[in-house]
Amino acid sequence: MPKLKTKSGSKKRFKKTANGYIKRKHAFKNHLLTNKSKKRKRNLSVFVLLKKSDQKNINIQI
Repeated sequence: MPKLKTKSGSKKRFKKTANGYIKRKHAFKNHLLTNKSKKRKRNLSVFVLLKKSDQKNINIQI
């Protein structure tokens, strides 16, 4: 069976950590930023680890 290509969309959105977890960025950080507080924008810019239930689906694609 041939190797599967990784999904190019998920390749751009997710990164694997050294321990095997998958990290992602927050949504809502692209536009309409003048209405959002500094604290909210700062918290949105931090990377977050995926939940285990989502990790199983994304791990196949990466």
